[in-house]
Amino acid sequence: MSIILMRKKALAFLWGLVTFHNAHAFTCTPINKNAFVANHRAGVYPLEASSAQSFPDDEPSISFENAVRNGWKPDRGHFIGLRRKSSSTKRDMAGGDGALMPDGGLSPCIIKVVGVGGGGCNAVDRMLDTRVGGVDFWAINTDAQALGRSKAKGAKVLNIGATATRGLGAGGNPEVGRMAAEESRREIAAVVEGCDLCFVTSGMGGGTGSGAAPVVAEVAKEAGALTIGIVTKPFRFEGKRRTTQAVQAIKRLKERVDTVIIVSNDRLLDIIPDDTPMNRAFAVADDILRQGVVGISDIIIKPGLINVDFADVRSVMSNAGTALMGIGIGSGKTGAEDAAGAAISSPLLDSTIDNAKGVVFNISGGSDLSLADVNRAARLIYDSVEEDANVIFGALIDEALGDSISITVLATGFADVSGEFGGVGKTALSDRNELNDVRKDLMKEARSQPTRTKSAPAPTPTPSAKKPLTDDDDSEIPSFLRGLKRKRR
Repeated sequence: MSIILMRKKALAFLWGLVTFHNAHAFTCTPINKNAFVANHRAGVYPLEASSAQSFPDDEPSISFENAVRNGWKPDRGHFIGLRRKSSSTKRDMAGGDGALMPDGGLSPCIIKVVGVGGGGCNAVDRMLDTRVGGVDFWAINTDAQALGRSKAKGAKVLNIGATATRGLGAGGNPEVGRMAAEESRREIAAVVEGCDLCFVTSGMGGGTGSGAAPVVAEVAKEAGALTIGIVTKPFRFEGKRRTTQAVQAIKRLKERVDTVIIVSNDRLLDIIPDDTPMNRAFAVADDILRQGVVGISDIIIKPGLINVDFADVRSVMSNAGTALMGIGIGSGKTGAEDAAGAAISSPLLDSTIDNAKGVVFNISGGSDLSLADVNRAARLIYDSVEEDANVIFGALIDEALGDSISITVLATGFADVSGEFGGVGKTALSDRNELNDVRKDLMKEARSQPTRTKSAPAPTPTPSAKKPLTDDDDSEIPSFLRGLKRKRR
């Protein structure tokens, strides 16, 4: 009897083990599409999932958030889970203002924005007006009076060059701005101390921005910060002197930063109405600088379903030279494609991202952002860059966007075939060649047409009389082509 009882107990114990295993076993088989969609509509999802699972990314009803929680990953990306924590930016949550909260005793990623000169300080003021969170703002200028406005808005300020300028400004002289920064080099070092990511933003062409911004960038990089310059080139109507100073300043800045993003103010003329007041045009230029800072910092600061951390951004932007940044927003059925297309073909970009070796892009949408939307946008961007490019993909849910989709794209690693501003000059060169070809065709056509009155034939110009067409030589281009040329610039 005792033997039979022991056997029954043993069988019961074994059956219990089998039952427990079946109840808690984790399978890695792909989820059936119909079952997944049915579960999705019923609101039933497992708490965990395997990265080996595959999901139907063409089903428009599948929520992107739920797909990620079930292990979906992009075709070409570096992320397979909900989030990836790096040793440099380990965190659990974000504060109410978006600032990173430390986890496990580690410090959060410290991001500082340093506006240098009038244009840079104006950009800082605009960021403070829009309440950009998680970032420490500094305004550096030689004009003490202008710094008062930035201080009133909440920025920390540093008046440089007490001896060189006595707080009265640089007078549009970059050399004075440089001397002021060198005089206050120790104070600048204290500003950027302990910084992980430092944005140096400025409107190039003036005295303080052109002269001091390269010095500030140099000090920040020496302190170990990933240093990104975001600067604007002056409007053409600001004069040749400011343009020349901007060219020289950008060249010096590129030698002292990891990455520089250059925005041409003249390109703003293509996207703002002709009757826009001048002060409003400058405000738009300041806002472009703000978008550059926010576009990059938000990728790091805001925790996402597929997270991009500081280490990822550093891997793409460290010592990367010239970078392109685009921000696109779309809504409706084609919102994802529209946003991606706008981000990679912004009118503010000097070129396309076709030859980029490194790309970081972040997709933001409301809670109804679908997996199909994300997949279409990601494929459009993937297909636009080099096959072996280092592509880092992130995505987050932002309820404030509603049914809109926002995409930020950062592209780096271009071959340095720079023009005078250090941008990718292929577009400008092709435009010039096209104008030359059209000019030759028009002149040939004009010579072949008969004249109404008899007159002596015009002397054939000798080769020595010809001169190559340059950017500043419009005398031989018909008026309608001169308009086309100006528009393309």
